[in-house]
Amino acid sequence: MGRMPLADRRRQLTEAAIRAMTRDGVARTTTRSIAAEAGLSLSVFHYCFDSKQALLESVIETITEHCIRVVREALRPRATLHETIRAGFQAYWDHVVANPGEHMLTYELTQYAVRQSDFAHLARRQYRLYSDTYGALIDQLRTVMDFEPAVPTEVLARYLAAMTDGLTLRFLVLGDEEAASEVLDMITDHVTGLVRVPVPRGAGTHGGGDALKGQWPT
Repeated sequence: MGRMPLADRRRQLTEAAIRAMTRDGVARTTTRSIAAEAGLSLSVFHYCFDSKQALLESVIETITEHCIRVVREALRPRATLHETIRAGFQAYWDHVVANPGEHMLTYELTQYAVRQSDFAHLARRQYRLYSDTYGALIDQLRTVMDFEPAVPTEVLARYLAAMTDGLTLRFLVLGDEEAASEVLDMITDHVTGLVRVPVPRGAGTHGGGDALKGQWPT
């Protein structure tokens, strides 16, 4: 059997770290327990990750990737922009409901990083990653459905990151799925109202070249 590429081995250890940290907590998870979870030797772990910081960075990026993968797949064009956006939110939410421990871990990672000066930058990177990821999703959606945000993309991305982050934490504490669904409907309505779509040629009043805010052809 050939040697596994380093990137694949790092992925294997990162997934093992996510399982171990979800089960035991960040502070109680050791490099030894992660290696054991992955079925690898401790020397392999240290070959793949030269520091705890490198491991935590990989964990944060991988958890975000888990969730965003299903959202990307859901953002295929539907009958209306509203339906497409709502489907993306639903895909995210289905992942939260199916993987509460993993999402709880993201908050624990934030707290762990913020409380230790050597790791505080990881928490900042974590939340910048959330906004950057939403920005990439907005750009992806713009390539398949013709619209322009009425606000700068980076502002809309930060708004979406803040809304879903707060809603996720609320659900993890209260477990109220129905209330979460209602809020996602409201966020979808708001986001749809923050985009402009082209006016069909010849439509509108004088000149017809202005965009229609918050409207989408059915």
